Amino acid sequence: MKFVKARPYAEPANAAARLIEIAKTLRIDEGRMPIGEWNSTFIWNDKASVAEYTLGRDKLIADGIIKMHECGGFFMWVEPGADGQVPGTNPPQDV
Repeated sequence: MKFVKARPYAEPANAAARLIEIAKTLRIDEGRMPIGEWNSTFIWNDKASVAEYTLGRDKLIADGIIKMHECGGFFMWVEPGADGQVPGTNPPQDV
């Protein structure tokens, strides 16, 4: 018998997907997305936990989709490669 509801963002892939949706709605100033707006939307509006936010953020960084600005207060999209695609954003193709 379960007494706890399943958390929708407990899986890093789900949290990362939601963070990308949020990032697309943020104001971007000189290529920078403010971390405060990003995590507050995820934590307060979506009722996610800090641990779920951290899992999603770390997955996006590890997959090469975003990188942290030098000052630590912003995220930036990773520059597209020679093919014009941002690393980690294309699903694998079945051969």
